[in-house]
Amino acid sequence: MKRNTYSTKQKERLLEVIRNYNSDFAINDIYNVLNKEIGLTTIYRYLDELIKEERVKKFTKNKKVIYHYIEECNHDNHFYLKCNKCGKMIHIDCDCINEFIDIVKNNHNFYINTKNIIIDGTCNKCYKEN
Repeated sequence: MKRNTYSTKQKERLLEVIRNYNSDFAINDIYNVLNKEIGLTTIYRYLDELIKEERVKKFTKNKKVIYHYIEECNHDNHFYLKCNKCGKMIHIDCDCINEFIDIVKNNHNFYINTKNIIIDGTCNKCYKEN
């Protein structure tokens, strides 16, 4: 029984670190923030769970696997803007996405998974720095 309690504490600690990470992260980033107190295998397994629950997104950036935590949202009409430079994700609630979804469905016979639409680009701060 202590093992389940310990696992739950590990998951709570991992989720806290992942939620507080302000941009994209790699497994080793989380491992180092935790001062290596939770093993890499546990981190991989928990991230896999979070990906299946659609609470974390997995990307490839510069041939490196990275992750990003996504806040839970109960709205149907939402999407995310993701900065390719700093990794910041901005949550947008907007009905305008419905028109795009309809165009793609009607003109291209393609059905978009509306749960987590992510549009890549550059945030204003990074754009101004160039």
